Amino acid sequence: MAEVKLFRTWSSPFALRIVWALKLKGVPYETIYEDLSNKSPLLLQYNPIHKKVPVLVHNGKPIVESFVVLEYIDETWKENPLLPEDPLERAAARFWAKFGDDKVLPSIWESFTSDGKEQEEAIVKAKENLKYLEEELKGKKFFGGEKLGFVDIALGWLAQYESSVFEDVTGMKLLTEEEFPLLSAWKLTFADAPIIKDNWPSRDKLVAKFQAIREDHLLKKAPK
Repeated sequence: MAEVKLFRTWSSPFALRIVWALKLKGVPYETIYEDLSNKSPLLLQYNPIHKKVPVLVHNGKPIVESFVVLEYIDETWKENPLLPEDPLERAAARFWAKFGDDKVLPSIWESFTSDGKEQEEAIVKAKENLKYLEEELKGKKFFGGEKLGFVDIALGWLAQYESSVFEDVTGMKLLTEEEFPLLSAWKLTFADAPIIKDNWPSRDKLVAKFQAIREDHLLKKAPK
């Protein structure tokens, strides 16, 4: 029985962060796949407040919320640190990770789940947010410098979900090489790292899943 267990779904980009971190650290773990439409008693026991994935269970104790889990992993297993040692750089890494979830992801999601004028306005916001990330990458291979780290893992969903799956479903191109040369280069470098490319979910399954999600959102927004 593994002392580390990860409760996840096959498609969650938030749970994927934990997979990448554990792989980067070389930590063996057991995966428990959840069906969020029929949540297991164990998931509800380990995460009674949010009732969602990811949940990391280490020696029987649950840790929830992907960024909290990432920091726990980094503090527990010291190999291949995710966060820098310098306090100012650590604070900056936490800021950019949070910026990704609070600003970048919602604006791209709004672009993905809308159409017409609403989508056009959402795309403008999304590109404004991506420009901040582009600026942050100046002079760097990864967001933390030369090694893949906390912010890269936090923003890793951009390398497949936005740049491949969402584009395929909607035809919209947000992260283009012309507008975002540094982010485009980062995306390719990140996606090519062995622990990243070996652990992506099936692209075809993701396209089918998110096509259905988009259609459902548009149907709900359609005039009655």
